[in-house]
Amino acid sequence: MPLVAASAYQPPFYLFNGHLQTIVPSLWRTVPDVLYRRERVETEDGDFLDLDWSARPDGQPTDTLAIVSHGLEGDAGRPYVRGMVRALNQAGLDALAWNYRSCSGEMNRLLRSYHLGDTADLDFVVRYALGPGRYRRVFLTGFSAGGNVTLKYLGENAARVPPQVQRAAVFSVPTDLRASSHHIARLENRLYLNRFMKTLREKMRQKAALLPGQVDLTNLDELTGFPEFDDRFTAPMHGFESADAYYAHASSGQYLSGIRVPTLLVNAQNDPFLPASCFPRDVAAASPYVFLETPTDGGHVGFAEGAPDGEYYSERRAVEFLTSEVPG
Repeated sequence: MPLVAASAYQPPFYLFNGHLQTIVPSLWRTVPDVLYRRERVETEDGDFLDLDWSARPDGQPTDTLAIVSHGLEGDAGRPYVRGMVRALNQAGLDALAWNYRSCSGEMNRLLRSYHLGDTADLDFVVRYALGPGRYRRVFLTGFSAGGNVTLKYLGENAARVPPQVQRAAVFSVPTDLRASSHHIARLENRLYLNRFMKTLREKMRQKAALLPGQVDLTNLDELTGFPEFDDRFTAPMHGFESADAYYAHASSGQYLSGIRVPTLLVNAQNDPFLPASCFPRDVAAASPYVFLETPTDGGHVGFAEGAPDGEYYSERRAVEFLTSEVPG
């Protein structure tokens, strides 16, 4: 019954609420000491993915790789990704931070891009990394949207997951996308929503310029929330009838009981993005594989500790869970 009884996370005194715990790490954290090697790989449908590799700092070979999945409209360069990569490297692991289609700094070629239930691309990345036979073990980590993709990947078809994938640790995950899409629209969360919508609308303009005649930008600026945007663009571009159909398919909560590798899910109780339905206590209580930790504090993709550029709790906790002999 892997409900983590108590969390060790304590925020710094100056980050005294969920909004500060979310905003300060996002805007002011820097993680300069990560060296990426970028590789572009062609996908089977004629598109591409940009992968950012980071080897352990001592240069010694390792048989373990950790794959990091970023959040909505993020990329491998975000501080929370770089912080996790640094912690994994320092623990003796190679790391691979992959960028979703349209998120690496260059628009992808196809009309489709990425969505929060797109496990096919994660499966492609896992199998590509395993292809040369160098790695005996693979760990998965993910934040927010990347956590949702990771959980869905592990649970929707456990038989598909390669046996080398042995553990996972995810943070700040909206396991119920429909409820989360409405929760973030509350007045106190409009700052976050407006920031996401600005980048999503800009990507639609870029997509329209890349593929003339294939993207209708009529009234684009009037789409101010996720349900409207997803109904207009995300759903039809990825084969769904509506935003609700997309949310129903993509939400990871319904797949948690199918997970068959030890998996840590850490969602802060004061996360401004997450409604009550994103704390799957009943599933964790019944599963021998899903470890749910719900610290009082942490914000959304926050979990700062000590110095702004130092190690964060999410990184320390992930390494501890992924590398310990007995998970928990």
